[in-house]
Parts: sequence; structure tokens; C-alpha cells
Amino acid sequence: MADVNRGDRPLSPHLSVYRLPITAVTSILTRITGNAMLVAALMFVWWFLAASTSPEAYATADWFMTSFIGDLIMFFSLLGLWYHLLAGVRHLIWDSGHGFDLETATKLSWAVIIGAVVLTLLTLIIV
Repeated sequence: MADVNRGDRPLSPHLSVYRLPITAVTSILTRITGNAMLVAALMFVWWFLAASTSPEAYATADWFMTSFIGDLIMFFSLLGLWYHLLAGVRHLIWDSGHGFDLETATKLSWAVIIGAVVLTLLTLIIV
């Protein structure tokens, strides 16, 4: 093997310097929210199944659904639902051949994030 002096070579800065573009972050979040909403869907299925079996099973499921953890899961699922919907609209815009330039893509990404937060808060206020 060649004698290589590794002490003189610079190290790659990797993630300490590189920052993911917002479009990459929103793409990753779209995948995460799509999978995370499955947790809320399974909770609803459990709740409906418990309601159809016995009062005791329903009381257990209802207790969990209305607990702090259940409320937290439902809040983030609602946020994920709005986010996923808006990200889908963004993809429909892209599918039409518009919004591919960097400035528009960045604005659309921020619109998806801010829109999801605003729509989640509005939904919580209204409901």
C-alpha cells in the first residue's frame, strides 16, 4: 500500500457546511407525513373496532384517543394531512410544467410549510 500522509489533506466538511435546499426538505417531509398519517388512521380503526365490540374496549380506546399523547398524535396528523395535501397541489403545479425555476420552487416550498401550519391552526380554532 502506498504511504499516504493523511494529516496534510483537508477533511470534507460534509453536513457541517452543506445545507439541504428547502425543496429537498419538503420532499423528505412529504414522504414522512405520508407514512406518519398511517398512525392516526390505525388509531381511528382501533377506535371504531372498539366501539363495535364492547363498552369496555371503547372506553379504553376513547381514553387513549383523548389523552395527551392521543391529542398530540392527532395534532401532528392534522398538520401532516394539510402538509401532504398542499405538497400534492405543489406537485400538480409541477406536473403542469410550471414552477421549476429555483425561485418559484423555493417560494412554493415555503408556501406549503406556512400554509400547512396556518390551515392546521385554523382547523383547530374552527373545530
